[in-house]
Amino acid sequence: MNQEMMNRSGTALLVVDVQRSVMADAWQAIEVTGRIADLVDRARQADVPVVWVRHSSESMPVDSDGWQIVAALAPAAGELIIEKRYGDSFEDTNLEEVLAGLGVRRLVVCGAQSDACVLSTLFGGFVRGYDMTLVGDAHTTDDYSNYGAPTPDKVTAFINMVWTYRSAPGRTASVVTSEMVDW
Repeated sequence: MNQEMMNRSGTALLVVDVQRSVMADAWQAIEVTGRIADLVDRARQADVPVVWVRHSSESMPVDSDGWQIVAALAPAAGELIIEKRYGDSFEDTNLEEVLAGLGVRRLVVCGAQSDACVLSTLFGGFVRGYDMTLVGDAHTTDDYSNYGAPTPDKVTAFINMVWTYRSAPGRTASVVTSEMVDW
């Protein structure tokens, strides 16, 4: 781990892709969105930066209705929104520079899709030296079981299990429930 990262001690909440199209068919979307809203409120009350990530693609172009963050959540004035085109929120974005400017070493991650952008971002941050905490009951995915995938409850449980057992020198990976998030 580089010295600059070791000198950071801050925490930020990273809200990944909680957008209208992404959440339209997501498993337990209302419950997960409610938990994320609570996390956002608690982070703001604790003066912990909230960083939003918003994905765009051919099927979800910038400024389209589906590209918008869900109505139940709204970035506050001054909160940063990272625009991305790849699963890993660090890939080809300024997220790393934003976090460095905020002095962040630990990311608390929630959002969608569990098995795509959330998981890619967890690994992306971890390999870059961040302590990565997944909020185990505040991420979701669509049901792709008709295509041979496990049901969403099993996908999210598997990702929670996988992330619980990550380890690397000088950084941590953990999974906590939304109620257990400690800023």
